[in-house]
Amino acid sequence: MQAVWGNITAEQIMASIGGSLKSGDPDTVLKGISTDSRTTQAGDLFWALRGDTYDGHDFAPKALEAGAIAVVVERGRALSARPGKGLDFGDSPPADRVVISVEDTLTALGDLASWWRHQHRHHIQLVGITGSSGKTTTKEMTAAILGLGQNTLKNQGNFNNLIGLPLTLLKLTRNHECAVLEMGMNRPGEIARLTDIADPDVGVILNVGMAHLEGLLDLEGVADAKTELMDRIASKGLVILNGDDALLIQRAARFSKRTMTFGVGPGNDVRATHIENRGTAGTRFSLEYQGSTWPLQLRLPGFHHLKNALAAAAITLGLHQPPEHIIQGLRMFQGIKGRFQVISLPGDVTLVDDTYNANPSSFAAAMESVASLGSGGRIIVGLGDMLELGDVTAKAHREAGRQVAEGGAFALFVIGAHGRDVLEGARMAGMPQHRMTTVDAHGDMTDRIAGMMSEGDLILLKGSRRMKLEKVVEGLRARADHLSP
Repeated sequence: MQAVWGNITAEQIMASIGGSLKSGDPDTVLKGISTDSRTTQAGDLFWALRGDTYDGHDFAPKALEAGAIAVVVERGRALSARPGKGLDFGDSPPADRVVISVEDTLTALGDLASWWRHQHRHHIQLVGITGSSGKTTTKEMTAAILGLGQNTLKNQGNFNNLIGLPLTLLKLTRNHECAVLEMGMNRPGEIARLTDIADPDVGVILNVGMAHLEGLLDLEGVADAKTELMDRIASKGLVILNGDDALLIQRAARFSKRTMTFGVGPGNDVRATHIENRGTAGTRFSLEYQGSTWPLQLRLPGFHHLKNALAAAAITLGLHQPPEHIIQGLRMFQGIKGRFQVISLPGDVTLVDDTYNANPSSFAAAMESVASLGSGGRIIVGLGDMLELGDVTAKAHREAGRQVAEGGAFALFVIGAHGRDVLEGARMAGMPQHRMTTVDAHGDMTDRIAGMMSEGDLILLKGSRRMKLEKVVEGLRARADHLSP
């Protein structure tokens, strides 16, 4: 019988994770799983995870009060008695609740998700997507195509790590036919572990770029980390690669796996030709595969979105989806908030909201795409820090400034600890000093950009997630709404 919440017992959970029963009835049936005591419901299994800020063990009593019928904790914590904190069971845990102990709850969560995935192996086609940029958009495009004919599961938001991906897998039911999972990482070994957990039928590596260098040191380290997917994917799996990424293809050659490539170069298996840039209206192109050609229309502007679309097309062709689903799915896809989202403001002003995240590769792609929009007006850039870059942080921010200047930007506003490096790079590339400004707050950036805007301008806002540049987007939109007739 397939694993289904409401039929799974504590004994089955223990067997799948190598756990030990500390109290309770092993035949207890579990209705669901929760890692947050605030959303725990009656009959749930509460999983105590340790994080950088909070320790789930400290909230296990609250989960039990909320109705959790079982908890999974780490050995040595199951019987702790710390007044006001932790699992305050006294001399023994409650007899009517199940307590399971494991060595490491994060590892055990991945083990449970792996077991759960294999309970659904024979009716689920699973896709795992990694890369330095474009993962979320490619995941959403792929899910849009697959969803036209099949019940498809995808991870929500940033549920792409060693916690989020397992929790997504644990939502698989007997009704699902496909799953599309984004796989993120910031240190060596994480993609290998995520691949082991998800066991994808199709693995995708979108690109190798300057992201998470704090834990990976350099591009070579990123390439090694991303290609862990090729090392761990099953021999019968299909690996889809960006054929235009030379470093990726070089690294991939080490592995004897079945591959398919996508890109614009002539050697790719899935290729875009006759590319027509239509500015803010998107891109038209011809999709070529195995001697067949189909005309496609993307609503999303930007060359990087074309690459994401090619990856989604390659994935779904690899899964033998009908071409008409690919055409329809990509034509209907409208993009994701904060991911190079083009917003029209009064006065023929174009605002590009690319505030969800930033690294050197994605910033370079954004600047290239902004230049391709062809608005004819001035380009104004608001940039926040790019984080997790380690020793190359200063260099990467100076390079971003250079790209802003050489991209023809009229004005540059920066916020964050590394703003001065951005300005230095722009100054060295010839941008006039009076057109570059450091600001201390989101409201200040909003005020300065709003005060400068004129008809036909194009504004790009981009920064790492923690920089919260969406506040500037919201501020500019509010100003525009106020000015609208």
